[in-house]
Amino acid sequence: MSRTQITLEPEIQRRARQRAGDLGVSLAEYVRLLLARDLGSAQKVADPSAVCDLGSSGGSDVAKEKDAMIAEALASAHKKVRRR
Repeated sequence: MSRTQITLEPEIQRRARQRAGDLGVSLAEYVRLLLARDLGSAQKVADPSAVCDLGSSGGSDVAKEKDAMIAEALASAHKKVRRR
């Protein structure tokens, strides 16, 4: 990215900051979004296939076993900390 400086009238800047806040983004991100939309830039869309079917789960069911998996990971990390 490159840096660009712009000058805005105080009321426009106030309203733009308010709108950016309403959207949960910075003023800079809001301006980038407006420019991309106006210029017809293609939004980068994540391709779910990039992370699907990357390997075998080994038959695990994360949805059902997540609590046990988290407990095991925490216990393992705790043991490593205590060894030091």
